[in-house]
Amino acid sequence: MQKRNIAILGSTGSIGTQALEVIEANSDLFQIEVLTAQNNAELLIQQAAKFKPNAVVIGNEDLYDQVSNALDPLDIKVYAGQNALGAVVESDEVHMVLTALVGYAGLLPTIRAIKARKHIALANKETLVVAGELITQLAIENKVEILPVDSEHSAIFQCLVGENLNPIEKIVLTASGGPFRGKDRAFLETVTKEQALKHPNWEMGAKITIDSASLMNKGLEVIEAKWLFDLKSEQIEVIVHPQSIIHSLVQFEDGSMKAQMGLPDMKLPIQYAIGFPQRLKSDFPRFDFMDYPNLTFEKPDLETFRNLGFAFNALNQGGNMACIVNAANEIAVDAFLKDKIGFLQMSDLIENCMNNVSFVKKPSLDDYIETDKQTRVKALELI
Repeated sequence: MQKRNIAILGSTGSIGTQALEVIEANSDLFQIEVLTAQNNAELLIQQAAKFKPNAVVIGNEDLYDQVSNALDPLDIKVYAGQNALGAVVESDEVHMVLTALVGYAGLLPTIRAIKARKHIALANKETLVVAGELITQLAIENKVEILPVDSEHSAIFQCLVGENLNPIEKIVLTASGGPFRGKDRAFLETVTKEQALKHPNWEMGAKITIDSASLMNKGLEVIEAKWLFDLKSEQIEVIVHPQSIIHSLVQFEDGSMKAQMGLPDMKLPIQYAIGFPQRLKSDFPRFDFMDYPNLTFEKPDLETFRNLGFAFNALNQGGNMACIVNAANEIAVDAFLKDKIGFLQMSDLIENCMNNVSFVKKPSLDDYIETDKQTRVKALELI
């Protein structure tokens, strides 16, 4: 395998830091070309000093001097601002872009990377949620591979290798159920962000952890799966699997099912995406069946956890509805983390935006951008 130069957008977050560990363990195969962060200047400086990228971007322009002064002796180019984030991925030296930004922020840099014909390792599901039709069409036009990093989509992708002539009957996305699995609405009325941030199986950033607790994360994954694997909503099923060992499954037309299994560890799907089509040797902990003698499954509770139903509704409506859901959810989660609204109020806010923000059946990129703005304004009015 020829050495690959990687740009990591969001290198200081959970996925970004784990990706750097994977790359460090395979330094003969990967070189860090670009690192970016929004606000965590100190960690970005530490990462740059260690991995010696050609360039770094700090999204928050107020932190430019801090980063620039620290990295000037190392001859590392330093840029700031959102436009720089998109510009650096267009460099001829970048072979692959790992988009590990949180939320809507990943959309425009990913579009620029695709137009520059960079292969994408996608850890930012919101890019496909917001503008799935646009992104997949751009990828086809520019002959770019979108390699999923989410554990569930990586599982589906791995199950489909070698099956390109065999149509999918359905896929099954597994969900841990989060910290509130089995709880009723009365219990959820009073839960705190501290309780919601205690995920039973995965170490993740705050936003995705809250999304997991509300099942919105699984809803976003449903929409992402539609675009990644060219599926209809009736071909996508969600099942709760508390142990998080089976990461997802594919069922083919003969009834046979394939699953990808392993311990809950994001390093494996990260490594698979950036190393594809090779499986690289690793020293990750190995799964032992005797540690998990019982794997269990149950239906998701759509009455209590309404966000998953919203996502299926958005998928069926099409247009800009998933963009509305995503923007409303980002505002709702931020408000919950700041103790401005309760856990169940997040779903109320999202539903209100779905009902009241202008629906566009065939949106352009400008429509998505405008929808995102309108939805955020509406959502903030509701807090």
